[in-house]
Amino acid sequence: MATTIKQDEAFPASYPPRPTGLSSAASALDAAMIWQRIEAYIAYRYAARAVIWTVEGCGEWRPPLAPTTVSVTEVWSQGGVWEATILDAAPLGGFCLSATGPYRFTASVGGGDMPAAVAEAYRRLAEYFAIARQNANPGVRQEHVDGVMMNLFDATALAKAMQNSGAGDLLRSFRRA
Repeated sequence: MATTIKQDEAFPASYPPRPTGLSSAASALDAAMIWQRIEAYIAYRYAARAVIWTVEGCGEWRPPLAPTTVSVTEVWSQGGVWEATILDAAPLGGFCLSATGPYRFTASVGGGDMPAAVAEAYRRLAEYFAIARQNANPGVRQEHVDGVMMNLFDATALAKAMQNSGAGDLLRSFRRA
């Protein structure tokens, strides 16, 4: 089975524009920070950038990001250098790797129109972070315990932003396979 052992993904020159309808606090946030959170969660890219994958093993291999245009395929030779190679197409997309490799794929990923669900996920995540930034103690909630008001701290409140904001539910169909 072919396995991706390394992925070198460049940062894009710029990220897509912010969706409309953001509050002023959410618009003031760094858009790259929001996009990087979303891209870490999904397999799609909406801003073009270069990527190089190193893959080992025999069998079918598909690029783990989309949309992808592979420009160079290489295999490691006995002489200790990368040599260009032509690979057969796999039945379900991707490539058939006939030897153990390793193989190197140089590609461009990203582009295309952003679906409405991704734009809404961006909006929800940005609004969540904007509220957390305005709150002096993000992750603190007050509860009555035995008639006494207690401040309870959830250290993972910002780490759970994708789920707590509802953005993760919208991005479910864009997740990695």
